[in-house]
Amino acid sequence: MTKVKYLGIWMDHSTAYLMGFSTNPIETKIIKSNFSHEEKELSMTKGENRMHNKEQQQQAAYYKELGEAIINYEEVVLFGPTDAKVELLNILKANHHFDKIKIEVKQTDKMTENQQHAFVREYFSKH
Repeated sequence: MTKVKYLGIWMDHSTAYLMGFSTNPIETKIIKSNFSHEEKELSMTKGENRMHNKEQQQQAAYYKELGEAIINYEEVVLFGPTDAKVELLNILKANHHFDKIKIEVKQTDKMTENQQHAFVREYFSKH
């Protein structure tokens, strides 16, 4: 079994779809942020400052979990409709463990799973 070297991640601030690219069919792993809409409303009743702190902590945990998945790849493309991918890239750039991993960011719209797979397949097929 060969190690998959390429990873595509479609992401926004709440969900990330990780797709390892190889000659086999693409399999998708999902990582979700723990900061849900309901939790945001509950936190707002306790004060905006507290809600913001909780949101930051959970966003940091979400990005950390994504980083732990990315560390095993040689090349990664982050894509999606929000700035979450840029925020993650900035966090990864600050960590020298990711220096040898080529990470690129692409702006895309919301996509179906099939569109995500096609995007990843097309992106990495150029290699």
